[in-house]
Formats: sequence, structure tokens, C-alpha cells
Amino acid sequence: MEFETRLTEIADKVTVALDQLIPPAQGPEADLMRAMRHAALANGKRMRPFYVIETGALFEGDEKALLRTAAALECVHTYSLVHDDLPCMDDDDLRRGQPTVHKAFDEATAVLAGDALLTLAFKILASEDTHSDPAVRLRLIERLADASGANGMVGGQMIDMLQEASPRDLNTITRMQRLKTGALISYSVEAGAIIGGASVNARHALAGFAQDLGLAYQIADDLLDATGDQTVVGKTLRSDADAGKANFVTILGVEGARERVQLLAAQARQHLDFFRDRANILLQSVDYVLDRTR
Repeated sequence: MEFETRLTEIADKVTVALDQLIPPAQGPEADLMRAMRHAALANGKRMRPFYVIETGALFEGDEKALLRTAAALECVHTYSLVHDDLPCMDDDDLRRGQPTVHKAFDEATAVLAGDALLTLAFKILASEDTHSDPAVRLRLIERLADASGANGMVGGQMIDMLQEASPRDLNTITRMQRLKTGALISYSVEAGAIIGGASVNARHALAGFAQDLGLAYQIADDLLDATGDQTVVGKTLRSDADAGKANFVTILGVEGARERVQLLAAQARQHLDFFRDRANILLQSVDYVLDRTR
């Protein structure tokens, strides 16, 4: 219950921040702003912002800096969802319990809304309101660019799109998801550590935690896609199976995928031993990943 309360609390704070950072607009560009708000203010879990803020709290990082960085990261994550749902990608109609942006508006507006959310993320991080130290801001920007670009999330999406052209094995699927999903989760804990001025050893422990957790999260997502309830999950399910795409469940089977999640979760917990009782809520988040229903 402590974890769920904290997750809800952080999600609400991030939503309020995004509401302020993406204000309604007047004039010809108003539809663009409405589309951005439609995507960003929807009822998401805000897991990546949660890890920014909770990791930063381990080192008593500045709360405003953590919140603004969390909001910037959520802009990048939301942009990726908007583009991932496009007809040229996964062609989905439902996201976060509501019509996807290209369905609620149109395809061109969805492309531009994603572009604008990505751009906004870097504006937020570049602002002195995020952190007084330019070196910290620069590091946050640099690492987010790495995590979201060709060697991170976008690279993983490219591998995903190439599935029909080449056979998929477990190593390829693992690499794809470490980039597509894991890179932003890794950034979320790294950003909290950067703002909090964490030691090298602490950052190493967090990097291991994020790597194992990110992969566990994706396998849990694949399990939800195969076995979940669409009305609870809030997005289209069985999409990989319908498209003939390989994922952890199609390769390992449902039970094999569940066993792999358990193994990764155990490894993630071990990395947090470095922090002893200080990482209690982060430990609870591992249980949440194991028991996900949405």
C-alpha cells in the first residue's frame, strides 16, 4: 500500500506539472496543443517519473529538479507512445483507456504532437528552473538524448519494425527491449542519481537494478498482452500475436516468461541491497512489476 500511495502521489504531481508545461493555446496551432494534452494528461501509471523522483529521494535531491526532470522524461515517453500507435508503426486505436492521438485527431497531428512533446522535454531540462548548475542540466540532456535516440529507444523501435524481415531469437528480442523499453527506465534512475549527486558505487548499483527491472517490466508487458484484460489494461491487447511478431511470451511460453520475470526481479532486488532499508519503496516497485494487471 505504501508503494501504491506513493506511485499515485507522484503521478498526480507529474500530471499537474505537465498541465502547466503544456498550456491550452489559442490560434491555428490550438489543435496541436490539444493533441499534446490529450496524450500527456491521460491516465498513465507514470512509472518512469516515479523512478526519477524515488531514486533522487535516496540522495535528498532537489524536489523541484526531480519533478521537472520527471515531467521531461514523461514527455519523451508519451511522444514514443503517440508515434508507436501510428498506422505506420503498430496501428493501435486505444492507449491509456482512450482513443490514440491519430484516432482522436488525425495522423498528421499525431506526428506533430509527438515531435512537439520530444522538443518540449529538452526545453524543460535546459531551463535554469530545472537546476541551477549548467553541468547538471547538460548531463541530464546528454543522457536523455542517448536513451531516447538511435542507440536507445528509437533504435529498439527500429529493430521491432524489422521483425517481419528477419527471424527473431531470444538474444535479438532481449536487445530490442533493452533499447526500446529499458533505456528510458535506466535513464529514470540515472537522472535521479545525477540530481542527487550519488556516488559511483551507488550509480553502479542503480544501473544494475534498472537493467534487470526494465527487462522484467517488458516481459510482464508481453504477459499482459497475451493474458490480460483489455478493459483493465487500457490498450489494445494480442497485438503482437495478430501481427505475427515474436516477443518473450511467443519464444519462452507463458510459464517460461513468468520464470524469467521472477529471476530478473530477484536480481533487481539484490542490486538494491546496497541501499539497505533506504530503498524500501523501490523494492516494493519490483513486486508491482511482478503483479501487474495494467
